[in-house]
Amino acid sequence: MNQMLQDPQVQTSQAETAETTQPPVPVDPPAIEHPRFAKPQRVAFVQACWHRDVVEEARIAFMKEAEARHLTHVDVFEVPGSFEIPLHAQILAKTRRYTAIVAAGLVVDGGIYRHEFVADTVIKALMDVQLRTEVPVFSAVLTPQQFHETEVHYDFFRRHFAIKGVEVAEACANTLLGLERLRGQVAAGIA
Repeated sequence: MNQMLQDPQVQTSQAETAETTQPPVPVDPPAIEHPRFAKPQRVAFVQACWHRDVVEEARIAFMKEAEARHLTHVDVFEVPGSFEIPLHAQILAKTRRYTAIVAAGLVVDGGIYRHEFVADTVIKALMDVQLRTEVPVFSAVLTPQQFHETEVHYDFFRRHFAIKGVEVAEACANTLLGLERLRGQVAAGIA
């Protein structure tokens, strides 16, 4: 149809119709405002280098989520493997510079008993550090039942470690908030 011959009112109504039938522009959900700490928190993140390309996904996701939860002072330490994490965690806890320690590692091995032994030993040692020092220690040290060094498994565990990084940041922030509250109640004689 020739626009020159068309009635101007018809042109306006067609333009209005076109504007109203376009899909709405999606709006991002509002950002969640997480509680703030009364005192600054300093966290140590101890990462095993074995399978670094997988494990670093936990660190990257942790750092992003930790910042959103007002944990802005995070120091990163690397160790050769997961077996070395507990000693580093204990030394860091004893400095009293850190209000929490997060461990991340991937324990894999060809023999089922060895990697399960290493993972169990690491987790028990991290719990001992936490109980001895009263510095909370969080674990994203994972041991899959069957890990094959294929791209499919690597992709799966990269995504899995990213999820674990977010989860461990949430657990760390919530625990530190709870301990801050509890220590305040103890100091006030309430608890």
